Amino acid sequence: MKNQKVAKILNEIANFLEIKGDKYRPRAYRYAARTVESLSRDIKDIKKQDKLEELPGIGKNIAQKIEEIIDTGSLRYLEDMKKELSIELKSLLAVEGIGPKTIKLLYDELGVKNLDDLERMAKRHRIRRLKGMGEKTEKRILESIEFARKNSGRNLLGYTLPIAENLKNELMLLKVVDRVEIAGSIRRRKETVGDIDILVTTNKAQEVMNFFTSMENVENVISKGKTKSSVILKDNIESDLRVVDNKLFEATLLYFTGSKETNIEMRKIAIKKGLKLNDYGLFKGGKRLNLNTEKEIFQRLGMEFIEPELRENRGEIEAAMEGKLPELIGYDDLRGDLQMHSQWSDGYYSIEEMAIAARDWGHDYIAITDHTGLLQIAGGMSEEEIMAQTKEIEQLNDKIDGIKILKGIEANIKSNGELDVEDGILKDLDVVMASIHSGFRQDKEKLTNRIISAMENENVNIIAHPTGRKIQERRAYDLDLQKIFEVSRETNTFLEINSYPNRLDLSDINVKRAIETGCKLVINTDSHKKEHLKYIKLGIATARRGWAKKGDIINTLPLRRLNKLFN
Repeated sequence: MKNQKVAKILNEIANFLEIKGDKYRPRAYRYAARTVESLSRDIKDIKKQDKLEELPGIGKNIAQKIEEIIDTGSLRYLEDMKKELSIELKSLLAVEGIGPKTIKLLYDELGVKNLDDLERMAKRHRIRRLKGMGEKTEKRILESIEFARKNSGRNLLGYTLPIAENLKNELMLLKVVDRVEIAGSIRRRKETVGDIDILVTTNKAQEVMNFFTSMENVENVISKGKTKSSVILKDNIESDLRVVDNKLFEATLLYFTGSKETNIEMRKIAIKKGLKLNDYGLFKGGKRLNLNTEKEIFQRLGMEFIEPELRENRGEIEAAMEGKLPELIGYDDLRGDLQMHSQWSDGYYSIEEMAIAARDWGHDYIAITDHTGLLQIAGGMSEEEIMAQTKEIEQLNDKIDGIKILKGIEANIKSNGELDVEDGILKDLDVVMASIHSGFRQDKEKLTNRIISAMENENVNIIAHPTGRKIQERRAYDLDLQKIFEVSRETNTFLEINSYPNRLDLSDINVKRAIETGCKLVINTDSHKKEHLKYIKLGIATARRGWAKKGDIINTLPLRRLNKLFN
């Protein structure tokens, strides 16, 4: 997580420099950020070896700033720029279509510093008068402001979960701690989360609190007590630690896992059965029942155990009462990953390096699906390069044991629904993915028909990140998803659950809709480097939140059956 934080701060510096009108240094800081983000080693270890300046794009000046971030968790240079400009950069960048250059224009011409300023100027029709903006841009900004506000104060699950797990692991090392669990929306694996809630059992509460409030990643202590302490981490996330009596742990874990709506419904069920349920336990006639596991609470209420990912009051209560909950796909059920990128397009590693990493992760097969011609910004391959890559994959399959590399591509769906690769090339590949990378603002009918046209191409196997959303960055395309689900089922074209932290696309809600329509889905990482393979757990979590069973996901199949399915 230190690498990610350093990269985030370097990118933030680049944004502020761009707003200040600097023409050259933003590029240098972004290059340095990409270097740090792509490292397979901890940046702290490289600093200890005094080798920061040996990294590509990192000179003496940036190296010194990286050292300050590592040592203090922040950077005075960035804080000074924030004070100087007083711009709420994060919230403004969350508005679709607004980047650093637009923020500079809005700041210089209209004095816009935050969402309130932006909204006021848009409603007064001041934005449309600026060079390069116009009425449509102004309208789109207004529509996106509410989206930006909704996402403020939340963090991506993929960013927060490793931080929470690291806190849990450190607490578990304490001999005086008996049990540690992460609760809240993280335990439910929501795509964005707020605070980190952790529960522990111990007979040495003060010792645990002393340890928690003095951990290396703690920036500030908000409060410190015998049973609860709250801190702000250097990652700018609040974390709460609660010490719970061992006899109360199961009920407290249930309560703090949530969701609030699910908890309310369970309390109603308890009342109907002459019981009382709260965070102190399950009671009958004023006496707390002896419960050893969370599952026992559900059993006493006449319910099947509801997995944390399902606890959103979306029908799981009724299904649990009727014994009709699905057996969710497990976190170890996938056999392969069918979307990843290599140095042939915009990936960081060679095909061989990606394949070996995937084999070590536990996959039986992968598909290399590099970008194609039209997507030049991502190093899209020409048809000659596609053919050359397939030969390399054939050679690597003879060389590498323990994993099968499938020949694939991620083709672009053009504005008319055609692909940017000829069918003669597509038919010789093992896996063909198709996706939209441009023309996001076409109307609903055109966007829907583009995807349907791709699905009707007999060579296309998978539609990648189908709705195009980027969490906290870009809203989903305006699509007739029900129609797409129906065509997916009819054409046997599989829709992707993209595991990348800011995509998780299809979303959990749309996963459930697709499965109810009879669609089969595929969970992929969209890995651009080896370190991204771990994101598969986020995709599986999204599938589970969408009620997906093992049989709903095609890459739970062994390779022989998968090939048969594609053919």
